[in-house]
Amino acid sequence: MLYTSTRNKEIHVSSCEAIARGISEDGGLFVPEEIPAISPEFIESLVGLDYISRAKKVLSLYLTDFTEEEIDYCVSGAYKKGKFSSDKVACVKKIADGANVLELWRGPTCAFKDMALQLLPYLLTVAAKKTVADKTIVILVATSGDTGKAALEGFKDVPGTKIMVFYPNDGVSPMQKLQMATQQGDNVCVCAINGNFDDAQSGVKKIFTDKAVAEKLNENGMMFSSANSINWGRLVPQIVYYISAYADLIENGTIQNGDEINVVVPTGNFGNILAAYYAKRMGLPVKKLICASNANNVLTDFLKTGTYDKNRKFFTTTSPSMDILISSNLERLLFHLSGEDDSVIREWMGELAQDGKYTVSDAVKAQVLDLFEAGYCDDKATAETIASVFKGGYLSDTHTAVALRVYEDYVKATGDKTETVVASTANPYKFSAAVLKAVGDSIPEGADEFEQVKLLVNETGEPCPPQLADLKSKTVRFKDCCEKDEMITKVYEMLGIN
Repeated sequence: MLYTSTRNKEIHVSSCEAIARGISEDGGLFVPEEIPAISPEFIESLVGLDYISRAKKVLSLYLTDFTEEEIDYCVSGAYKKGKFSSDKVACVKKIADGANVLELWRGPTCAFKDMALQLLPYLLTVAAKKTVADKTIVILVATSGDTGKAALEGFKDVPGTKIMVFYPNDGVSPMQKLQMATQQGDNVCVCAINGNFDDAQSGVKKIFTDKAVAEKLNENGMMFSSANSINWGRLVPQIVYYISAYADLIENGTIQNGDEINVVVPTGNFGNILAAYYAKRMGLPVKKLICASNANNVLTDFLKTGTYDKNRKFFTTTSPSMDILISSNLERLLFHLSGEDDSVIREWMGELAQDGKYTVSDAVKAQVLDLFEAGYCDDKATAETIASVFKGGYLSDTHTAVALRVYEDYVKATGDKTETVVASTANPYKFSAAVLKAVGDSIPEGADEFEQVKLLVNETGEPCPPQLADLKSKTVRFKDCCEKDEMITKVYEMLGIN
C-alpha cells in the first residue's frame, strides 16, 4: 500500500516513508491511496482475541512494507502486560442503556494519546532504519495537553531520536503542565509559549515546511518528524481501538456481528473521530459518527453548515485538550470526500490560511451531513453531566463529559437508541479541580493540585492513578516560555545548533 499527500497526488510513498517524514514537504498530510476492506468474517475472527492480536491483524492491512516480525515487535512492545492498567488495554464499560464508554486512558500518562504514542516510537524506529538510517529523528510536537506528555513518555531515551514539545502556557491543566515539566529522559525538551494551541500548532507546521530549517538540520545529521496526529503513524493505531471495541461488544453479548453502532468522540483536532471514519470506511458497521465539541465549536458549525470559520472568540475551557480552532485532520477527511481532489484541498487550505475560513462544495457538504452528527456544550453543561453521570455510578473527566452530554442531546433530538460507543479520552484526575467542583463542594481557597486530588478521592472513592499522584515528589526540569515567533530559535537552542 502506498500513501499520497492531500495537497499533491503525484506523491507516492510507503508507510515507512510517511511515518518517518510525518508531514509531506508541500504541507499536506499523508493518506492511504486505498482504504482496505474488512468483512464480517474478519471482525468475527477478532472476537476472543487479546488487544495485541487484534492490533497486529488490523495494522498489517495498512503497514504492508512492515514484515510480520516487525509488526509483532512494534505491537507487542507497545501494549505488553504492565504498561496499561487493564489487561484489555482499551476497556468497554456499559454505563447506561445504549451507552458504552470506551476507556482509552489506561496507559502510562492517563490519556487516550497513549494508545498511539506507545506504539509510534516502535513504528518510527523501524521506519527510520528502512528510510533514513543515518539521521537523528527530531520529534517536534505541539500539544493542547495530553499529546505532549504521551509523546515525551513514548520517546524518552529512544535511541536515534530527540523530542521537543511546545504547549500553551495558560492552556493546559496544572496536572498536564506538571506531567510535562517533570518529564525524565536525556533526549527530551519542553517549552511553553505565550499563545494558544493553534499558535503552537501553526508554529510547528511552519517549522516543518521551512526549507532553510530542514537544510540546517540536515547539515547536523538530523531530520524532523511528528508525533502529532498529522503523522499517519499516530493516526493508524487509533483505527484499531474502534474495531476492537466492536469485537468486545459482540463478545459480551451487547450486539451481534453486523449490527450497527454509533460512535461519539470528543474532539478538537479531529484525529480521534477521523480514525472512527476510517474504521467505518473499512466496513465496520457504524451508523453515525457523532462529533462532540466544547464552547470552541468550530467543528460543530462546520459539520452542520459546510463552512469552516476560525474567526471567532477563543474560549479557555475546563476541557482544554479540545480548545482548538484549527482542526488539522479535517484536511484528510475533505481529501477523501472530494474524490481525492488535491487542487481543491490546496484551495480550501489556502483560504483558511489567508482568510481564516472556507466553504466546501455542495457535494462534499452532503456527504458530511450523511456521515456526521455534531453538538457542543459549555462548561456549565459539562459540570452538570459529570455530576449526573457520577450519580449513576461512573466518574468522568471533562472531555468525556462533553461527549456524554452531546450523546444525550442527540438521543433526545432523534430518538435513536442504536447501541453507542462513547470515547473516554482522559482520567478524571488530570482535571481534578473541574471534576471536584462538579461532584463536590467548593474547593478551599489556596488548595493546590494535590490537595484537590485528595479531596476528589475522599468525595468519590475513586483512586488516583499512581503516575499522577507521584508527580508531587517529582523535580520540575522545564520552566522555559517563549513567544510564538521565537519557536524556531528555541528549536535551534534546544538542539544545540548555532
